[in-house]
Amino acid sequence: MNLAIDIGNTRTKIGVFQNGALVYEQAFENGAQDYLLEIATNHRVKNIILSTVASGLNHLIRQELERHCYVLELDAATPLPIRNLYQTPETLGKDRLAAIVGAYALWPGQHCLVVDAGTCITYDFLRQDGAFLGGNIAPGIGLRLKAMHTFTARLPLVPRGEVVEWVGRSTEEALRNGAQLGALLEIEGFIRYCQSRFGDIRVLFTGGDADFFAKNMKSQIFVHQNLVLLGLNQILNHNVKRLE
Repeated sequence: MNLAIDIGNTRTKIGVFQNGALVYEQAFENGAQDYLLEIATNHRVKNIILSTVASGLNHLIRQELERHCYVLELDAATPLPIRNLYQTPETLGKDRLAAIVGAYALWPGQHCLVVDAGTCITYDFLRQDGAFLGGNIAPGIGLRLKAMHTFTARLPLVPRGEVVEWVGRSTEEALRNGAQLGALLEIEGFIRYCQSRFGDIRVLFTGGDADFFAKNMKSQIFVHQNLVLLGLNQILNHNVKRLE
């Protein structure tokens, strides 16, 4: 049994894996870390991988987990089942890296574009030989809406909503279209660019806005909301095997 722990800025997401299959998942506020001891004990976890963009695990909780389990913290030096060609690996988001490894586990031997549609939209490209080439980062839908309100004198902060027509007939519609439809067309264009360079590619979405794009895109895409957890588990298995 493996436990993957992904600690974000405010929330922690965990996944318990048995023989490669996700058998339990949960998300909770970062302050509820005592819950990790209960999960590890109840599921008889042997190996744990930790990925964090925040302050990490409480020292006493980590100490207790390490008494019973092998604990691996993902960082720039962690051995990977892919080749990382990113020139500044120490600045690469761990969620981006894990998502790429997850895509490699799902579609080995194929070109993959991973789009994480969250606060920012990240585009990461994996070549069919297992080489991660890098990617791009753009503002997400919520960030676009907020930025237009924050950095202008009169534009309101509008909520997300349905895009009825391609051209906005009010300021609210224009802002919403610019953020949502603009992001949609940006992603479509990036997919076409990758296809022009590499031919057939697999496009995999994850993140909070993944379902919105899945419903509205013309390109064939796949959505996997637990892609980061899947990738973390693959990295953990890769390192456990290296120790055998």
